[in-house]
Amino acid sequence: MLTLSLSAQAARLTLQQCEHLESDHPEKAKRYLMCLDGNIELLERERKTWVTKLVMDTENLQKETGNSQLLPIIQRSFINQERYMEDACRWRYVKQRTNATMAAKIYKRCKIEFIKQHTQELQADFTIQ
Repeated sequence: MLTLSLSAQAARLTLQQCEHLESDHPEKAKRYLMCLDGNIELLERERKTWVTKLVMDTENLQKETGNSQLLPIIQRSFINQERYMEDACRWRYVKQRTNATMAAKIYKRCKIEFIKQHTQELQADFTIQ
């Protein structure tokens, strides 16, 4: 049942088209950055849904098999992934910090790409049958 609702949600996820709002002028760039923020929120919500699904599936597997090693590893991987995404985007931001508007754009676009990639990884079925 959860799989069907997740598939339906993934099909409905539509990001805002922000490119037409892009500008180097700080005041005009605010709309672009707000648009990117909206997309980050949508993508983050979807990613968290898949994280929750994986945790629930792992908890069920743990109950069935008694394997208590898997869940802590998965939870640690989420923490490490979050740190990696943040640091990978932060160094790009710091590199461009002399231009705050450009730095913010780079950081947010970086975040969007990492969240998309992680969500795709979460959706992939790595189980060998």
